[in-house]
Order: sequence, then structure tokens, then C-alpha cells
Amino acid sequence: MKTLIFATNNAHKVTEIKSILNNNFRVLSLKEAGINIDIPEPHPSLEENAREKASVINSLTGEDCFSEDTGLEVTSLNGEPGVKSARYAGENRSFENNIDKLLLKLKYQENRAAQFRTVICLIHKGKETLFEGVCKGTIIAERKGSGGFGYDAIFIPDGAKKTFAEMSLGEKNLFSHRRKAMDKLITFLLAEEND
Repeated sequence: MKTLIFATNNAHKVTEIKSILNNNFRVLSLKEAGINIDIPEPHPSLEENAREKASVINSLTGEDCFSEDTGLEVTSLNGEPGVKSARYAGENRSFENNIDKLLLKLKYQENRAAQFRTVICLIHKGKETLFEGVCKGTIIAERKGSGGFGYDAIFIPDGAKKTFAEMSLGEKNLFSHRRKAMDKLITFLLAEEND
């Protein structure tokens, strides 16, 4: 079975990715691969941050790997928080403080449309490929649900009646931006393996 290193220290993302992969591939988090580094995300785009993380791990290990960067893009805020989603509240950033800041900014906005966007960078056989997944939805005015992470408690995907935080992982994967990007990666890798 093919093994890929997932260039992240985010345990929530590792759990989601492993639930999507089933038995297609074996995925190792940085911790599982014995790599103890924190890779900065200094760039102004999700694509560049994903590339940075994958290339650092590929340079370090020489192994096939992938990384992802995800942002919540709110239409009425010109795409904020976007690439800064995890750091939105600045020095006091946390899931809770990031949500508080976003809800405050949206307090008087009628348009609450938003989308989660994931960009995955795969380095496979020395070649880099990008995959994107988008989930459109709406930001609600107060938190609902205790599952998930990040902005999940205030985001209802289009076609659903509850927030990501109210869903099981299986339900979330029916809508998830991360799932959509990973499906493209899996299709690509299976085609490569069968070549």
C-alpha cells in the first residue's frame, strides 16, 4: 500500500483525511513520521502555503507527501478571513476568538454567504500537483454544535440544515471542501499507480 506523509501537525485534519482515504493509501502525520517541526505559512495565498509545507517535507525526507491549506472566504468581507483563517484574531487567535471576530464583523451584514476552500499540494515522484475543493454555504449568527473545529460551529453548507459542528464526520464528508480536494488527489494517484 502506498504511503504518503501529510505535512501537518493539525490532529483534526489528520482524522478527517484518514476518514476520507479508507484503505486506498496509508497516511502518516508529521508526528507519525517522526518529524517534529512547525512549518510557517507566510504566504498571501492558500496555494503558496500548501506548496511551502509540501516542499519542506519533501526536501527533508525525499518521500512523496502532500499538504493542504484551507480558508473560509466570506463574500461580504471581500474574502476574509481567507488565508488568515487560522490566525484571524491575531495574537489572541483561537477557534473561539476567530469566530468572535468574524461574527462581530458580520453583525450588520445581510449577505452571509461564504465558502470553505481547500488547496492540496501533492509532491509525487518529484512532481508537484495542486487540487482544489470548495464548499459553499452560509455563516449563521451564533454557534451550533460541538463537533468539528475551526469555524464549523457557524457554517451551514448549501443543501444542509445543520452546521458542520452538528454533523458526524461521515455527514460532513458529504459536503466537505477537504473531501472534494482529496477525492481529486485519490483519483490522480490511482491513475498514476495504474499507468
